[in-house]
Amino acid sequence: MANHILVIASLLAIACAMVTAFEPSPLQDFCVADPTSSARVNGLACLDSKSVQANHFFFSGLHIPGNTSNPLGSAVKPVFVGQLPGLNTLGISMARIDYAPWGLVPPHTHPRATEILTVLGGKLFVGFVTSNPENRLITKVLEKGDVFLFPIGLVHFQRNVGHGSAFSISSLSSQNPGVVLVANALFGSTPSIPNDILAKAFQLDNSVVEKLQAQF
Repeated sequence: MANHILVIASLLAIACAMVTAFEPSPLQDFCVADPTSSARVNGLACLDSKSVQANHFFFSGLHIPGNTSNPLGSAVKPVFVGQLPGLNTLGISMARIDYAPWGLVPPHTHPRATEILTVLGGKLFVGFVTSNPENRLITKVLEKGDVFLFPIGLVHFQRNVGHGSAFSISSLSSQNPGVVLVANALFGSTPSIPNDILAKAFQLDNSVVEKLQAQF
């Protein structure tokens, strides 16, 4: 009986470890990122705690609007571990997003994070697409004070549909959520994905694929 209990306990421990292995809980008060370290770890090596200062936990400038003078009409100001070293190992980050009138954050994914977006000004049309085979589009128009969730890994987008500029704040469940812009990844990869693969996948002529790749 004792052996059965031990086996069950071991399996539960393994299951719990697998659940928490994505971004494990820290084993110390903090692990401020040391970008100069040559150590290879999943994340960034820790700075000696004796060298840690208040500025390692501080970021300034989130109140300043981003420059939306670009073809998409949007700007993202990240506060990830690269900008705020104290986030290292804590599994959280944030970003400010500004939108010109009709500005767009194009379809993209965060491979390592769920995102919670809060609208602080303007009106946004947002949405995400569920995974195969359903591929269901779920959308909502958000106004100031509204909150919307984008589940981890799913393709999502935001567009300003108000009469002026808009901005939002996003919280993400990773110190380094990553971003994959769908169009850039498919048509702007280095080296390029072979034309015939893209043409067959999207049922397009090779010449159309070449034109799309030229834009990236």
